[in-house]
Order: sequence, then C-alpha cells, then structure tokens
Amino acid sequence: MIRLYVTADLAEGVAVALDQGQSHYLASVMRRAVGDEVLVFNGRDGEWRAPIEVLGKRGVIVRPTAQERPQAVGPDVDLVVALVKRARVETIVEKAAELGARRVRLVVTERTNAERTRLDRLAAIAAEAAEQTGRLDVPEIVEPVKLQRLIEGWEAPRRLLFCDEAGDAKPALQALGEAPSGPWAILIGPEGGFSPAEREALRNLPYATPATLGPRILRADTAAISALTLWQAVQGDWGAA
Repeated sequence: MIRLYVTADLAEGVAVALDQGQSHYLASVMRRAVGDEVLVFNGRDGEWRAPIEVLGKRGVIVRPTAQERPQAVGPDVDLVVALVKRARVETIVEKAAELGARRVRLVVTERTNAERTRLDRLAAIAAEAAEQTGRLDVPEIVEPVKLQRLIEGWEAPRRLLFCDEAGDAKPALQALGEAPSGPWAILIGPEGGFSPAEREALRNLPYATPATLGPRILRADTAAISALTLWQAVQGDWGAA
C-alpha cells in the first residue's frame, strides 16, 4: 500500500489535504480513485489507514479511519557529515533515512569544497526514503555549521564515532563493541579528510571514539553507509528486528 508522509495532525475521522506533489502522484501517476486507501504518517501520531475522500483538480483529501501502528521511537543515532558534492550529499541523506538515522547534521570543515545545498530538497529526499522503508518518522536535516561550533555545542552524553582514515584507531566494529550503549553520532569527513588540527581536536574529545573503516580510503557516501550499518549491527535495533 502507498505510504505518504504528511505534516498535519492525524486522528480518526479528521480530513487531511495532501500537498500538490502527493495529489498528482495519486491521481495522475498511480491512477488511484475515490475510496482507495493509502497509509499516512507524520512522525508523531503513528501510521493511519486513510481512504481517499476527494480526488479532483484542486487536490486530494484523505480521511484517516484506523491507526495501523502506534508511534514508535527508533534508535538514537545522528549522522554528522562534512559537506561534499550535492549528488553525494543527497545519496547520504537517502541512505541515512533507510538505515535509521534520527538526524543528518551537516558540517563545514577546513577542507570542505562543496556546492550549495538545498535543505528543502534534502528534507524531501529523507521523507521519500522514510515512506519507502516503512519507518514512522523522518530524519531531521540540520543546517550546516562549522565543525568547531558543532564541537563546542555538543550535547552530553551523546558519544561520537569519529571515522578516522589515518592514525592507529581501532576497527569500527571493535570500537563499537567495546563502547557503552546510548545516544550516538557518527562523523564522516570531507573529500581529502580532516586537517591535522581537526583530527587532533577530535581525538582529544572525551566523548569521541576514533575508529577506522578498513585499509581503503572510502568516499563519503560509502563511509556513511558502512559506518551506519556497523552501528546498527552492534548498537542499534537490528538485533530486535
């Protein structure tokens, strides 16, 4: 069944007007008709079965009739990624949503050399991935900040897995297995890696866990997928799946 992310509150019998893109998708692409059901969710009120009540030129209105799943809280892991080329950032956001990240936080480092990023487009990509994967929330996309500002404003007790392509860090699988559970974030650096000063600052943080993703240098999108996969396997909800 088609799943759609909406921003409106969801409750039994309360009509929900879909946006223009969703209305076009249901009416013109999927050729749905009045009475056909979809699933809607908003990240707050669970997932609801909602028949199409109005389908016309002005848009589509659905009316939730029954809650299929109550709202659930997923694993508390953020993906913190240095800005890279737009296409790779979009891939990272999509895969982070699929792999259960709660937030995607963008950072600017000394070696960041990237195109301008549209947060609204990234949010739309995250929502579409959430619709496809069956999760009940959509990852928050956080506006880019400088790495130093991110570090200074870090919230305890969230731990930071610092993926370090240089040095003598432990393998990520081992580092995660030895670390305590709780809220985490995973930091992926830019093309060209972190500067020596950034690496030293990160390694000196009491909440940071340096780790390596293997003997090969990975692109940012590959590194993000690999690190989130390892975190989910060791610290996340895959064991409960």
